[in-house]
Amino acid sequence: MTTDPRYEGVPTGSPAAGAAGTGPAAPGSGSTQAPEPEAETRARNESLGEMFGSFSENLSTLVRQEIQLAKAEATIEVKKAGTGAGMFAGAAWAAFFVLLFLSTALMWALGSVMHLGWAALIVAVLWGVAAAVLALMGKKNFERIKGLPQTQQTVQEIPATLNPDKETP
Repeated sequence: MTTDPRYEGVPTGSPAAGAAGTGPAAPGSGSTQAPEPEAETRARNESLGEMFGSFSENLSTLVRQEIQLAKAEATIEVKKAGTGAGMFAGAAWAAFFVLLFLSTALMWALGSVMHLGWAALIVAVLWGVAAAVLALMGKKNFERIKGLPQTQQTVQEIPATLNPDKETP
């Protein structure tokens, strides 16, 4: 008969020998504690330096994974945006030809009541006025751009957050 080395010197039939219905987990033994969670066990066994190292490693992993996720999502969205931009470019190309032929038709229509050269000049002046109006509207829109005010504000708050003892203007 072989004996388990853990139970050397323990008489057979004693609660420590593992008799049925005995032992720390046996019903009626008075022990109702649940097993310790892994985090508590680790906290008791690891030093503060080991915990900080583990935290740093986990934080680095989390940041890397978030960056990878952002890259993947951005790639998908950029592909969608590229496809949409291509469709808009095709629509703009088609609209250019529509305007070209409508302008030619207007020139020929005006040419039936006046000299064709004057009709072409009138159509060109109309397009010049349209271009000037659009340029002024675009300039006004660009003047309203204020950059990234929220980002500028949060970037200015970073030094104060990293060094709370020192006041920043």
